[in-house]
Amino acid sequence: MGVGRTVAQMEYVVETHALTKRFGNRTAVDRVELRVPRGSAFGYLGPNGAGKTTLIRILLGLLEPSEGNVSLLGLPQPQERKRALARVGAIVEEPRFHAYLTGRQNLTAIAAARGAAAGARIEPALERVGLRGRADHRVGTYSLGMRQRLGVAACLLADPELLILDEPMNGLDPGGMHELRELLRSFVDEGRTVVLSSHLLDEVERTCDAVAIVDRGRIVAQGSLAHLTASGTRRVRLATGDEVRAHKLLAAAHEVREVARDERGLIVTLQHGAAAGPATARLVQRLVAAGVAVYRVEPGEATLEQRFHEITARLGHERDEEGERDVLAV
Repeated sequence: MGVGRTVAQMEYVVETHALTKRFGNRTAVDRVELRVPRGSAFGYLGPNGAGKTTLIRILLGLLEPSEGNVSLLGLPQPQERKRALARVGAIVEEPRFHAYLTGRQNLTAIAAARGAAAGARIEPALERVGLRGRADHRVGTYSLGMRQRLGVAACLLADPELLILDEPMNGLDPGGMHELRELLRSFVDEGRTVVLSSHLLDEVERTCDAVAIVDRGRIVAQGSLAHLTASGTRRVRLATGDEVRAHKLLAAAHEVREVARDERGLIVTLQHGAAAGPATARLVQRLVAAGVAVYRVEPGEATLEQRFHEITARLGHERDEEGERDVLAV
């Protein structure tokens, strides 16, 4: 299955401007400015209840926004909803199928609503998601992982440019996660774009090229994975001849916020504002002066999980300060 381009070479396949959705007094999506690069695996990352599913429902035209604008595949929504959704495959929450029908029968029913071209894609889709051998078994006998893969097969019936998947890793065992991750990456390799919402930081980091971090309905950070992790707290990894002494010496240095140990040596987290180059040079000098051999020094990349917690912890602190000011003002 190839990707036929309906909109030539757009830079972003999803764009929103000031997108807002309120339910009474509760704001589920708060002035969201989202940009999803074409041909990427993009993670919409946040805890449960952060507004991820609400945003997906708005993108698919299942909910009307309270305010703001949406563009899907370069087409304004909801004015061009039918044209855009013809090239979108989506799973919102857990995929739903008729349990008493087989996998193939379920896809046949879905394809009937898509047209003749969709029917011709059933067999390739089953093959692609690894379900050809179970296609004639009732879906009621499928595991959660198999139902997720059948959901992806249903998405493929549209030969989509864009796949939007809501928490696709939920409930999967490690093997199922690995299979789905490899499948999603293969779609990106073909030039498709995959948007997945998730609260599973490790899987987003393994799967995605770019992410948006959402907190209480607002995007608080957005960009390539490399950029977001690089812009976090500075870390340095050191291999030394005496980890016990090195740990003690480094932990006492004013440039250092934390020292941790793993199988590859010591990971030093620098204080906020510390310049990585000069600080690292001073730490190495400190160790050498104390007679501790330093075998290797290299940048220690922050994980997405560390960056996520840094951002949300900072926001929590800012909210606490605002609350204190509000109390003082009263």
